[in-house]
Amino acid sequence: MNAILLRFLPYIAALALVAGALFGAYHHGVTVTDAKWQGEWNARDTRDAAAKANNEAAERTREQARQQSINKAIQNGQQIIDQVTADAATARASADSLRGAADKLAARLAASEASGNSCTAAASKAAAHAAVLLADVLKRADQRAGELADAADQARARGVTCEQAYDGLIRSSAIN
Repeated sequence: MNAILLRFLPYIAALALVAGALFGAYHHGVTVTDAKWQGEWNARDTRDAAAKANNEAAERTREQARQQSINKAIQNGQQIIDQVTADAATARASADSLRGAADKLAARLAASEASGNSCTAAASKAAAHAAVLLADVLKRADQRAGELADAADQARARGVTCEQAYDGLIRSSAIN
């Protein structure tokens, strides 16, 4: 049996060497392939990181453009509101002088009513009372109209500001 084993021993050793060489070649091939794929994945990861950075920079630029558009709309809107407020103050001053004139007229009619003769006193008293009432209604109507006009002007200015901000956002979104 020893003789048979010695006879096949060189074949077994050669077979073991061939198997070892094949395993070494296989292992080398796997290592080379893994290194190749790892290099490609690293390159892909680098490209993805660069694309992400570019996209973030572009989005930051778009967002800054949108914010500048909104800031400009707010600034323009505040100018409109300031102008409306100044116009309302001017209108109030004019209305105050109109109300003062109505008060003077009512006071003059009341004074003339007191100094009238008895014959025309009743008719004059009724006319003076109607004039005083009309002057009071005029003052109240003018005051309320001024309040409503001020509120409407403020609402319009705010609406225009909002519209400008929206249009700026739409334009910047359409560009990008």
